[in-house]
Amino acid sequence: MQLSDVVATSHAVAATASRTAKVEALATCLARAAEDGPETIEVVTSHLSGVLPQRRIGVSWRGLQSLPEPAETSTLTVEEVDAAATRLASISGAGSGASRSAAVQDLFSRATSDEQVWLRGLITGETRQGAGDGVMLQAIAKAAGVPDAAVRRAVMLAGFTGPVSRAALTGGTEALDALTLEVGRPLRPMLAGSAPDVAAALTTLGGEVVVETKLDGIRLQAHVDNRTDPGSVRLFTRTLDEVTDRMPEITEALAGLDVETLVLDGEVIALDRGGRPQPFQVTGARTASSADVERLREQVPLTPYFFDVLHLDGVDLLDDPAATRWARLAQTVPAAWLVPRELTDDPERAQQFFDDLVAAGHEGVVVKDPALPYAAGRRGPGWVKVKPRHTLDLVVLAVEWGSGRRKGWLSNIHLGARDAETGELVMLGKTFKGMTDEMLAWQTERFQQLAVDRGDWVVTLRPDQVVEIAFDGVQRSSRYPGGMALRFARVLRYRDDKPVSEIDTVQTVRSLAGW
Repeated sequence: MQLSDVVATSHAVAATASRTAKVEALATCLARAAEDGPETIEVVTSHLSGVLPQRRIGVSWRGLQSLPEPAETSTLTVEEVDAAATRLASISGAGSGASRSAAVQDLFSRATSDEQVWLRGLITGETRQGAGDGVMLQAIAKAAGVPDAAVRRAVMLAGFTGPVSRAALTGGTEALDALTLEVGRPLRPMLAGSAPDVAAALTTLGGEVVVETKLDGIRLQAHVDNRTDPGSVRLFTRTLDEVTDRMPEITEALAGLDVETLVLDGEVIALDRGGRPQPFQVTGARTASSADVERLREQVPLTPYFFDVLHLDGVDLLDDPAATRWARLAQTVPAAWLVPRELTDDPERAQQFFDDLVAAGHEGVVVKDPALPYAAGRRGPGWVKVKPRHTLDLVVLAVEWGSGRRKGWLSNIHLGARDAETGELVMLGKTFKGMTDEMLAWQTERFQQLAVDRGDWVVTLRPDQVVEIAFDGVQRSSRYPGGMALRFARVLRYRDDKPVSEIDTVQTVRSLAGW
């Protein structure tokens, strides 16, 4: 299949705000891919989902800055792109940098200018087409003539859209039903809803609940398979990226468990010598690096904590009540690996548990219904997270034009705080979260009135608009002038009642981080 067909489809999807039109364009392209065979279906689905089937191929944005002259005519096929990505992912060892650069140059020399731009976005994970997971799943169902529900269920257990699309278009509903939990292949993790406080979370679930420690670590799904490959352990992140080689202390510990097959859900976290959680950035940096793992293991050891078991010795446990799964978990892993939790229906007791955890440096709690099954890939009704909320009043320094569904609106805002020593405004990060359609419409009009430099993508503003931001924490960052960034920043409201002279300071933000 020609790559130009996929690129044209991606552009068509990005150009319309109509969900129906997006689904139609994607389904048509998938149907064409099916004419070239099952492998092409899987690759095209992945590419149109904005990901490579290989996930990571060792090529960064920096490695794509100097590209060859584009081809005048389009000859590159999807299959050739996939083969090139597989070769790139396999390059390692001495001289790998030069080999990888040569392979990138070879691939991009065959791409037209339009294809080069699109491939760069695909490889760096920055494809902008306004087609989320829900749109793609609908497109798969339409192209294959199968129920939407069958596709949604299959992708939760298979993890990725590519294999699901292949099954749907080659075998229909029967093939989709055959996709179940498979040890060694990540499934999509269950997610939690949110509540503003512990009392609200208890009210949402009702009755006796489990209040569980929410660790500020990295979500980890662990697969152990001693049945087909003794000692085999594979580790996956929340985004289903494999990180097995980065955590040798975790794989070694899991390999020692007395099980045949096992799938666990939990987190890994870096603790200091006193057992207190280190900042999220420390854990994130350790788990993100694959260089000199043994040295990192000594310097920043990781501790595993597990809160669920999804499969044990040939038996899937997803549909069992949570209380049953937790009992099996306690019988399977060491007690030191269990996430601390408390069973209660008393709001005061639950609040005290929350307060103690936050004081000990943890992120908050997840309140869980012990009677419900595991809702893979969804924000199930049985999990509600509660975290202490921090807020700041900041100023909007600039704003970016939106893409996809937000095309035509000014969306992603640049946030600034005041330096109390110099009086200057310092950028702390960006956010596009928390914005309703009404807010987007309002800020598009408002920020055009404040514009002092109208770039093609970023509009620089006169710093007059104050915005109230909620965020979960602060981390060090060299990306922004302030040397730090806000974690999970989202807009609460715009503050027309507050002048810029009264916004929060850089020093206040640093104090919140304990620096």
